[in-house]
Amino acid sequence: MLLEGKNAVIYGAGGGIGSAVARRFAQEGATVHLAGRTLGRLDEVAEDIRSGGGRAETAAVDALDGTAVDEHADAVAASAGSIDISFNLISVGDVQGTPLVEMSVDDFEQPIMTATRTMFLTSCAAARHMIRQGSGVILTFGGTGDPLRDYYIGGFQIALTAVDQFRRQLAVELGPHGIRVVTLLTGGVPETIPADFEGRDTIEKGIVKETIFSRAATLDDVGGVAAFLASDHARTITGTDVNISCGAIID
Repeated sequence: MLLEGKNAVIYGAGGGIGSAVARRFAQEGATVHLAGRTLGRLDEVAEDIRSGGGRAETAAVDALDGTAVDEHADAVAASAGSIDISFNLISVGDVQGTPLVEMSVDDFEQPIMTATRTMFLTSCAAARHMIRQGSGVILTFGGTGDPLRDYYIGGFQIALTAVDQFRRQLAVELGPHGIRVVTLLTGGVPETIPADFEGRDTIEKGIVKETIFSRAATLDDVGGVAAFLASDHARTITGTDVNISCGAIID
């Protein structure tokens, strides 16, 4: 198994991508520490993992609260012995569908402030323990993508770009301590769009249309690549994004 003996902290583990990653990490042998604001949903994911023979712990953590994040990271490191992987997948509260010139400054700032704050807090909390260990992997989600074709998405793409730049700086600073920092770049995962969301089919078709394969990345794809990147098999990969957009984004 790719992640046997590893301890992974996953923020936003109750969401679609977070739960998929948590399940895959557990299948690959990791003990997953599921963090989020809604404990009920986390417990459902954890129970599903345990029923399949995996190991999972849950904790109610506001990933925008520095004290709460630090206390949780310290508790995980103390009880489990290490934090080997940190992956923040919380929702950033973006508002889409409104032109920038018609958007309020609060709606514009929301995803930017949320994404940058939570990534700083959770990454630094994990990194402090990883530095002492001399190893670790911090994963981020999003990447810079191709903003020229993404209209009416408010501050969302700007938030992803800010996180991507944060990833670059963090990788340089943490590399000498044996810590890797990598971004997963997907171009969109249709399965994350609620089934009852108006316009879901249009959005999904738009995502697929941009790909070379005429299909988009699935939750299983994301989980599988994340598990590989978090493993020692990817020990030479850091400071970059890994493009799993099915060709929708070409450098």
